[in-house]
Amino acid sequence: MGSTFRKLLPQKLSHNRGEEMARDEINAFLGAGTSYEGRLEFKGSVRIDGAFKGEIESEGTLVIGKEALVEGTISVGQLIVSGRVTGTVTASGKTTLHKTAYLEGQLSSPKLVMEEGAVLEGQIQMGTKKSEQSADVIEFSAGA
Repeated sequence: MGSTFRKLLPQKLSHNRGEEMARDEINAFLGAGTSYEGRLEFKGSVRIDGAFKGEIESEGTLVIGKEALVEGTISVGQLIVSGRVTGTVTASGKTTLHKTAYLEGQLSSPKLVMEEGAVLEGQIQMGTKKSEQSADVIEFSAGA
């Protein structure tokens, strides 16, 4: 299927609840109506508004838009989700699930912020790398 990863111009991208991120802060963008299957490695920030299936790896920030569908293995520094994610997710920093987010699978992140209405089905492991051996695994289903 066709894919569109492109460098963005310095304009504003709207996020949930009036948040804005300058487009020059986003290194790549997978637009709505676009799908990509494979492996994605990046530095900085990437926003996905289309469909992605595969593996994503970065120490940067991954933004998953409201209409996005992401399936696979994700390992990033920071994760911001407004769309749907299915798979194994690891964030070394903070994970934010906005009210329209749906995450199904395994999540490992030292910090988790969930807005009311966000859905999380699966396992959560929270803790720093130093305490991973003793970190509790929490299994639950939450959401509207």
